[in-house]
Amino acid sequence: MRAARLLTLFGAPALGLLAGLAFATPAGAEEEIVLPKQNWSFSGPFGTFDRAAAQRGFQVYNEVCSNCHSLKLGYYRNLAGIDLSEEQIKAIAAAKSVPTIGDDGQPTERPALPSDHFRSPYPNDKAARAALNGALPPDLSVIEKARVGGPDYIFGVLTGYGEPPADMKMGDGMNYNKYFPGHQIAMPQPLQDDQVTYADGTKATIEQEARDVVTFLTYMANPEMEQRKRMGVKVIAFLVLLTGVTYAVKRKVWADVH
Repeated sequence: MRAARLLTLFGAPALGLLAGLAFATPAGAEEEIVLPKQNWSFSGPFGTFDRAAAQRGFQVYNEVCSNCHSLKLGYYRNLAGIDLSEEQIKAIAAAKSVPTIGDDGQPTERPALPSDHFRSPYPNDKAARAALNGALPPDLSVIEKARVGGPDYIFGVLTGYGEPPADMKMGDGMNYNKYFPGHQIAMPQPLQDDQVTYADGTKATIEQEARDVVTFLTYMANPEMEQRKRMGVKVIAFLVLLTGVTYAVKRKVWADVH
């Protein structure tokens, strides 16, 4: 009926225009990127963090990623959650210097304490941009939550570097990455084979380093995850039990009603 009315009012060209609009695809539509799906120990309702992987991931962050990326919301004391001892945490913190105010009222630095935030590589965003040709490295505190795809996205970006297609024009200073939106990223490839030496003898391939640092960053974004999942399981078990008891009581109360 509506099509007939349009045909009457505007003629056949109107219907042709409507058909074109109905099936047209926006020229600037963003390409859908299929991330590399990984099996993570922390996935699912019963998932837990692989402590060994998280410790290796902290090593990757500490030796590689922390040169550019901050963990502003993380504390050194959070490392206790990946089974580092109190002495290890104190030593890790003490190896870093954090800004403070001296007794003379002037800015100075002191060794970090477990109660301090992770030290940022740059004092502010302007200093970071100045050091990195205008690019601002994102803070990694909640990067796992902040990106669609979470851990799979981070893993994909860390392992997705390569040579661009022959017909792709790259911007100045940009690097090709098949999993990054737009496929052009300012960050050079951060991980290399054997870039770190794992104390447990694990082979430090790019993929292994990426999985480990993703595990660590996921823990830092969700340090309460395991406790939350345990509580959820207890709540579900309680509700199931309560449902059974309620049904049994109902049957008992209404047993004599016909």
